[in-house]
Amino acid sequence: MDNLDYGIIGNCRSAALISKTGSVDWCCLPEFDSPSVFGKLLDEEIGGSFEFLVSDDYTIEQSYEPKTCILITTFDDGENCFEIHDFMPRFRKDDGTYIAPPEFVRYVKLITGKPKFKVLYNPRLEYAAGETKSYVKKDFIASLTHEVKFDTVFLYTSFKKEDVLAGKELTLYEDGFFLMGYNEKIFTPTTTQAYLELEKTKVYWLNWSTKTPTYKKFNKEISRSALTLKLLSYDKSGAVLAAATTSLPETIGEVRNWDYRFCWIRDASMVIKVVSELGHKNIARRYLKFIIDLIPDKAEKLQIMYGINKEKKLTEETLEHLSGYKGSKPVRIGNAAYHQKQNDIYGILMDVIYEQMVKFSVDIENGEDLWSITKGIVWIVGNNWKEADKGIWEFRTEDRHFTFSKVLCWTALDRAIKVAEMLGKKHKIEKWEPLREEIWNDIYENAWNEEVGAYTQSYGSKHLDASVLLMESYGCVDASDERYKKTVKAIGKELSNDGLLYRYKNEDDFGLPSSSFTVCTFWYVNSLFKIGEHDEALKQFEKLLSYSNHLGLFSEDLDFKTKRLLGNFPQAYSHLALIECAVNFSKKESAESIRESMRS
Repeated sequence: MDNLDYGIIGNCRSAALISKTGSVDWCCLPEFDSPSVFGKLLDEEIGGSFEFLVSDDYTIEQSYEPKTCILITTFDDGENCFEIHDFMPRFRKDDGTYIAPPEFVRYVKLITGKPKFKVLYNPRLEYAAGETKSYVKKDFIASLTHEVKFDTVFLYTSFKKEDVLAGKELTLYEDGFFLMGYNEKIFTPTTTQAYLELEKTKVYWLNWSTKTPTYKKFNKEISRSALTLKLLSYDKSGAVLAAATTSLPETIGEVRNWDYRFCWIRDASMVIKVVSELGHKNIARRYLKFIIDLIPDKAEKLQIMYGINKEKKLTEETLEHLSGYKGSKPVRIGNAAYHQKQNDIYGILMDVIYEQMVKFSVDIENGEDLWSITKGIVWIVGNNWKEADKGIWEFRTEDRHFTFSKVLCWTALDRAIKVAEMLGKKHKIEKWEPLREEIWNDIYENAWNEEVGAYTQSYGSKHLDASVLLMESYGCVDASDERYKKTVKAIGKELSNDGLLYRYKNEDDFGLPSSSFTVCTFWYVNSLFKIGEHDEALKQFEKLLSYSNHLGLFSEDLDFKTKRLLGNFPQAYSHLALIECAVNFSKKESAESIRESMRS
């Protein structure tokens, strides 16, 4: 079965996707949202790739170096064996800053015998919009295009450059390397230097991983998900990407194809909350700085999303020359959703601000800026919470009074009041508490549908929506609340399809979704756990984990029938929700172990 059987490598500047046979099928340089250099993922004919071709005698296996983002692909025919260690360099300099150049290294390690392989090196710059020509120079292979605009990349290697470019068979007698970068190197790289960078990058990731706590259950899954979320963070600005790709369809052959290489305030804030709870504070600090830099004007409303370098205009275009993933057109860059109004983002951001102020105490760097933002958020929510919006799922048709949006408006007030309590701002607490109560009463009266026996997608609606499960996570209702328990069970009954959840079943702008939005099933698992259905939750969770790819990675969606991964990849939403579920199960197991040891 076709699947998104890819590993991701990266260095918090850009990323590359490498297939289970060792082919680089997606890479944008110099940054995450730059035009692709290799885009076979979006067009198998013209997209471009960087592959190792071996005879059918070889078996190919792939895994990550444990607790790192170094991907190892092993080629073995029983007598001859070699490994490709793929990574994007990232390591700490003596002055405390990080090296993260726009390049990746493919370190070729000889294991046994004299393996033979060919290299298909076919960069197609600028989303393959024009011809890319490659030339052998003294120290490197230069590839360039100037049809759309001028662009170049450089390949350095220990192998004979003419043979590499011609696709001739190569014999491996000793370790070698390929380094493909956006910039020409000042000093010509060597195999020894490539190995040193591999080891330094390994040390960086091992050090980063040691900050993630060790858990009794699902530790491997938590660790891999945390590393994946780190790979989707952009050091330069503090932004966090929703995914590393564009236009991977929610359903093969349909038009739900979007560019996810941007920073959604909602997704990013949820990521930051989870990752900082695992002990990674720097990523939270950078993200808060990103937010502060976006809001120079106290009355300025937040967009739902921004470019990774804080761009506010994300004009959507289609790339007609690309056939799309498995023929799924259109291929889009940019995202028109940046225009949309979604009232939930204020509550989600306010939740993160509160969490960070608790963790870092009130002397947090930028504390005064965050208090100003807090006041600004309350002002905006106070003036807008009664208005309809597009909701969490970005309906492109009419605005509605979505329950999730109202819940997050309540959350904004609740967290702002908690921040005010920390700072001793009594007059603000007295002013804001009545508004918090008003919003809660509005939800209680209007979001509940007695006929359906659940909180529904929007006011006056009979439709159920998985996002409503998060009411408990944000503290708007308690897990013991009968209405919440009924809502969880109603959603499980109505939206579940062979163990996977629809986001909703009412037709949207493009008809009824035919794939499951992965994060929704994780939310459902978590909700089952919260209402005390622990055994059922664990059963569903383990089943869901079995649908990851060979490296434990998840995309945005899962096909209901085949369980194939669909949508943009890897998806931050999916991995943050995986961590939340896994940590809950692990904490329960640890608590039970402690109780057991006390009895004995």
